[in-house]
Amino acid sequence: MSNNNSINYSPQEKPQQVVSKGEFIIAAMSLNHNHIYEMCRGLLEAGATLKWVYDPDPAKVKKFCETYPSVNVAASREVILQDPEVQLVAAAAIPCDRGALGVEVMNHGKDYFTDKTPFTTLEQLSQAKEAVMRTGKKYAISYSERVHVESAVFAGQLVQAGAIGRVVQVHGLGPHRLSTHPRPDWFFKKKQYGGILCDIGIHQIESFLYYADCKDAKVLHSKIANYNNEHHPEFEDFGDATLCGDNGATNYFRVDWLSPSGLSTWGDGRMFILGTEGYIEMRKYVDIARDLDGDHLYIVNNDGERRLELKGKVGFPYFGNLIMDCLNRTEMAMTQEHAFKAAELCLLAQLQAIRVG
Repeated sequence: MSNNNSINYSPQEKPQQVVSKGEFIIAAMSLNHNHIYEMCRGLLEAGATLKWVYDPDPAKVKKFCETYPSVNVAASREVILQDPEVQLVAAAAIPCDRGALGVEVMNHGKDYFTDKTPFTTLEQLSQAKEAVMRTGKKYAISYSERVHVESAVFAGQLVQAGAIGRVVQVHGLGPHRLSTHPRPDWFFKKKQYGGILCDIGIHQIESFLYYADCKDAKVLHSKIANYNNEHHPEFEDFGDATLCGDNGATNYFRVDWLSPSGLSTWGDGRMFILGTEGYIEMRKYVDIARDLDGDHLYIVNNDGERRLELKGKVGFPYFGNLIMDCLNRTEMAMTQEHAFKAAELCLLAQLQAIRVG
C-alpha cells in the first residue's frame, strides 16, 4: 500500500449500547420467520429491553422464550399494542400481512420494525406511507443483508470515505438454499410471499441505492423463473434485474433458491461495487473452499490490493442508530424515503418481470 494512503482500512471501534436497561422498550409479535431473532438480537445488543412476545402459535412462542427467557408472553397482540411502555414493535409476519400490521402498530402510537419484504403490493406501500405521514411514526425495515453483515457495513464506510471514488455500478449475487426442512405453505404461494424479486431481490435493490447514493432508480429489465420446483407452480427459484439510478449509476443483480447441498452455508452471497478509482468485492457468508467464516472484503484501488477479514470486528451500528432515531425522531439509521423507495422498486421489478424457462 502507498505510504500516502489517507484511507483508514481498519474498522472503527465497534458500536456500544446506546441506552440503559428500561430506556427503550420493545415487543415482538408475528413470529412467522426466523429473522425475528436477528432483529431482536440486534436491538438488544444496542441496549433495548424486550418486554413482550405474542404469536397465536404456542410452539413459536415457546421457541422464542427459550431464546429470550425473561420475556413476558402476551395473551393477545392488543396487550402489546395498548401497553404505553412499548416504544417499538418488531415483527416477522407473513409478507402479505406485514403492511397492515405496520399500519395498526403505528395507529397505536408505536414505531414498527418489520422483516423484509415489507409489502407484496403497491397498495400496501401507499397505505403505509399515509400512516407514517399521519402518525409521525417509523416504518423501519430490516434490510439485514446490508445492515447486519459486517463486510457490508464496512464496505459502506469505505465508499463514504472515498476509497474507490464515485460508485458507478453495483453487481449483487444473492443465492439461497431452499433447505430440506419443511417450509410453511405461505412460502410457496405468490400472493403471500410476493415473488422472488420482492422476497430476496429487495436486499439487492436497497444495497444498490445505498452504495451508489441514489434517491431513485428505474427498473430497466427483470426476469423470473421456476427452474427446479415444478411441484410448487407459484414459486420462483430464480430472478434477476437491471436498474439505472437517478445519478447514472447502474445495477445488476441475480437471486435464486438453487444453492447446492454441498455448499457449507445457506448461500454464497457476494457483491461487487465498481467506482471510478477502484472496486470492492464482498464475500459475505463464506469464502468457498478457503474459509468457512464469512465477512471477507477485497478492495483494489490506486493504493494497491487488500483482503480484509472482518467477522467480529465491525459490529452493526444500524440498531443503535434506529433506537436513537425512535427516541429523538431523527433519521441516522435510514431515512424513511430510502426504506420505502427500495420497497417500491422491488414491487415494480416483480410486476414487470418477464417469466422465462
